[in-house]
Amino acid sequence: QVQLVESGGGLVQAGGSLRLSCATSGRTFRPVAMGWFRQAPGKEREFVAATKWIGSTTLYADSVKGRFTISRDNARNTLYLQMNSLKPEDTAVYYCAASGYMIATMVTGYNYWGQGTQVTVSS
Repeated sequence: QVQLVESGGGLVQAGGSLRLSCATSGRTFRPVAMGWFRQAPGKEREFVAATKWIGSTTLYADSVKGRFTISRDNARNTLYLQMNSLKPEDTAVYYCAASGYMIATMVTGYNYWGQGTQVTVSS
């Protein structure tokens, strides 16, 4: 059983920064890719960023390019999302996801999900 556990969410003022972490545990699992998604109240879950677990390929949603950076520590099986210049519209529950198949921007491209961590950006 693969488990993903997010941490690092919280309340921050607009213009501030947060760093999310996603720790993986469970049976030996080597994902092809991992990503971050977010879901605001009343909205669908949307893609934020993704990275291949091996190599340098990364993808970002247009809304976060230049502000967010996805990274990973393969030795610690941990995924990160550095979020800078946060805006009120970034407020959402942020989910970590892992794929055993491919790097993708679609929710359906990922087969393991964390429980989410709340990020709230005040204006």
